Amino acid sequence: MKAAKFDYIPAESIDEVVAALDRGNGETIIIAGGQSLMPMLAMRLATPATVVDINNIAQLSGIEVNEGEVVIKACTRQATALASPLVQAHLPLLAKAIGHVGHQQTRNRGTVGGSLCHADPASEIPLAALAMDAHVGLRSVAGTRQLPLADYFLGPMMTARKDNEILLSVHFPLGPDGARTGTAFHEVSERHGDFAVVAAAAHVQMDANGHCSKAALAIGGADAVPRRITGLEARLLGTMIDRNIIAAALPEIANAITPGDDQHAPSAYRRRVASVLAERALLEAVAGAAP
Repeated sequence: MKAAKFDYIPAESIDEVVAALDRGNGETIIIAGGQSLMPMLAMRLATPATVVDINNIAQLSGIEVNEGEVVIKACTRQATALASPLVQAHLPLLAKAIGHVGHQQTRNRGTVGGSLCHADPASEIPLAALAMDAHVGLRSVAGTRQLPLADYFLGPMMTARKDNEILLSVHFPLGPDGARTGTAFHEVSERHGDFAVVAAAAHVQMDANGHCSKAALAIGGADAVPRRITGLEARLLGTMIDRNIIAAALPEIANAITPGDDQHAPSAYRRRVASVLAERALLEAVAGAAP
């Protein structure tokens, strides 16, 4: 199939983008890497009146450390983020997640912001960002706002970003200096490079005495949105995490997710695999945080 006709705007500035979105009445969309949008246009799953291309806006690309956080601009290519020394040093969980995204060719075009805007519940970048307490910067003609990812995902490919807003950047808070941190990302997919059937992202910090000072576990592909398992996280805090403590906390996952049945896997399989992957991820993260 071919895409339905649409107007095309190769935007040169953020102001031009937000003006086009504002007058578009929900019929204007943004294209960056196009790895998800182009197939949707071709199959006419998306039929916008106008497509705004943001690839020529320099202010929307780049990675920087700024006031206790790592900021990744929305149009930064996934391959660029994966190769970035800043990401490797400060955001190892994100690097591990991006390594599971598609293939080198798709990562060369796909963007970090595009993945967050597309918001597939089985997508790796949103899952890792959620586990890392990230927030996004959004802008419309009315101004800018910050939104935690915990409030951003509303449903499958549905977010709290309004039709007249552009996602400018994603912000990852840095941990305390000298913190002992471990991370892990595990997934099961039908083929290498496919979206996850189920995925688990873990992020653990230990204090000087070996007690857990922060625990984050997020599960993807097993609910309508990527899901933080807050009950499990609470049970790990303050403990000297070991295999038995993790095993005792794993039932919290079943209370937090509502997997569906589809052509890829039944709900019972997703529940079981979510628990298995969570255990593996947590054990690896704890080992990485050990002295």
